[in-house]
Amino acid sequence: MPWPEPGEGLAFVNGAILLLGVLLYALLGGADFGGGVWDLLARGPRAGEQRAAIAHAIGPIWEANHVWLIFVIVLVFTVFPPVFAALSIALYIPLSLALLGIVFRGAAFIFRTPARNVATGVGAWDRVFAVASTATPVLFGMAAGAVASGQIRVAEGVVISDLWRTWLAPFPFAVGLLALATCAYLAAVYLTLETTGVLQEDFRLRALGAGVAFAVLAAVVLLLSRTGAPWIWHGLTSRVAVLAIPLGIGFAVLSGWAVYRRRYRLARAAAIVEVALLLTGWALAQYPYLVIPDLTFENAAASPAMMRAALVVFGIGALFLLPSLWFLYTVFKAELPGAVAVGDGSVERDSGH
Repeated sequence: MPWPEPGEGLAFVNGAILLLGVLLYALLGGADFGGGVWDLLARGPRAGEQRAAIAHAIGPIWEANHVWLIFVIVLVFTVFPPVFAALSIALYIPLSLALLGIVFRGAAFIFRTPARNVATGVGAWDRVFAVASTATPVLFGMAAGAVASGQIRVAEGVVISDLWRTWLAPFPFAVGLLALATCAYLAAVYLTLETTGVLQEDFRLRALGAGVAFAVLAAVVLLLSRTGAPWIWHGLTSRVAVLAIPLGIGFAVLSGWAVYRRRYRLARAAAIVEVALLLTGWALAQYPYLVIPDLTFENAAASPAMMRAALVVFGIGALFLLPSLWFLYTVFKAELPGAVAVGDGSVERDSGH
């Protein structure tokens, strides 16, 4: 693998920070999208309780997770402006639909509780929330697949790409389904630690099913990359396969085994490492390109002064953001004594009777 020369160091560091932002959004925001998937698929006599558990788990912190998406967008816009321009043009349709999905998902999540209280419109808002939560990660995954496919070309600053075929090809679509399975698996594993009793068993079974779907789709994506994304195929089968693929498979097996054996904390830790390895391996396979085959870390980077300023701003921002998010999670994800989830998604105090 060609590692960066000294002059490329600033671009490489900013690219590593970009990858970190993508990882955090996938692990935190992705799980929230996955909760919407299970909201859509809630069935049986405990469907109401399942939806209530999902709402109780993601309600306090779901909006905060989008800070990582905003961070990624701002970083690309300021540090790698040609990449931002190319993706905004070539992937205008899927990215616009994904952003609309986030907006509709948020609106539905907020409005469905008042609708439930007045017994009107709740079914429509529930469906909007669930469908938007399911479609959005698929669209993001398809966009990522299109970036890796090599079908987005940039010649002398002009973006050359088909507005539809670039992201509707088999490889991007398979990547979109893999993104959905990843979100569903993370959510189900996380929810096993948010529930007890029969609800915990419900999400355990969903985690096992999503894990199988993830494994099958990962194999399909790898096979399709041979023709649909040759650079990724080359990277995954030569440059990073020696380490990333065996480790990723190992942690995937460990996570699935832990879910099966009901060792949910171990399952969550292994799932986090598994997804982090998946995305990191993808980034290493794609290196040094940000958009294959024309935009690299070096030729798409802003001026050294801009990159240095960005690093300073990111560092100062982290001093405020990270403690704030830690405090938010500590307060709102802490166990509330006597709080129990009820069927309508609200939280009531247990009187002890």
